[in-house]
Amino acid sequence: MTIRPMDQLLPPEGVPLNFRIAGIGVRTAAQISDLLITGVGALALFLLTLALDIVTPGTAIAIASMLFFFIRIPYYAMSELIWNGQTIGKRLMKIKVVASDGQALTTQSLVVRNLMKEAEIFLPGTLLLTLDANQMVPSIISLLWIMAVLAVPLFNKRRRRLGDIIAGTYVIHLPKPVLLEDMSKATRQPVADEQKFRFLTHHLEHYGAFELQTLEGFLRASDRPKGPAAYKRHKETLAAIVDQIRRKIEYADPVRAQDQQAFLEAFYKAQRGYLEQRQLFGDKRADKYHAAQDDQA
Repeated sequence: MTIRPMDQLLPPEGVPLNFRIAGIGVRTAAQISDLLITGVGALALFLLTLALDIVTPGTAIAIASMLFFFIRIPYYAMSELIWNGQTIGKRLMKIKVVASDGQALTTQSLVVRNLMKEAEIFLPGTLLLTLDANQMVPSIISLLWIMAVLAVPLFNKRRRRLGDIIAGTYVIHLPKPVLLEDMSKATRQPVADEQKFRFLTHHLEHYGAFELQTLEGFLRASDRPKGPAAYKRHKETLAAIVDQIRRKIEYADPVRAQDQQAFLEAFYKAQRGYLEQRQLFGDKRADKYHAAQDDQA
């Protein structure tokens, strides 16, 4: 099994994010896709110049190289600016450019990394293709330069080429989004104690989406393993939340200690269903202060 290199990115919010570093293979595939796109554009313009009888046999290669250059430079820089570090090829391969310091990508860094790509690969490659057999020394120098810069990503942890090192960027795989299970549609069968709790409309008028999300976070944390001290704190918090909700919604029936978890889960499902129903009618309740906000409006 291949172990893919991972890296940790620390954004300004201070929450570390773990990403899989894009390897040479997937980046090469993205590069080939982008070359095909820009090559088709350059070919179309070249054929247009042929139709207009602008090109002569002696200048055909030079004009074709120039057209490829003037399409390639804006394509890479503008697409990565517009799509936040992605070209079409990178989007197809599900990879993107990120700043190594965790900050947002800047125009300067994206322009620098793409201009360096010209100095690393494209200009030496063009020189290598256009030189004839009599110019061996420049051809060998160009070939050695290309081989050297292609080897650079193999010798650093983040697989960065020279342009990435200078611009302070590197390329990662896009994380696969994983959605947590909807707690209101959990597959767990409700226990008998949970089924007995019923909430009327006036019980559900008090809270909004913010409180519902807070309650959901607490319920999700309830299923995590806990040590003795953490379990005790959780039970105390559970009792306090149940007591606060009962007083807020004026729920008269007592809730036994062993029923508190079932009470919260039943209330969460009923509150969520009620808020979703209200939202269908254009009544978006952000938090428990929605009534005061409506009065001010």
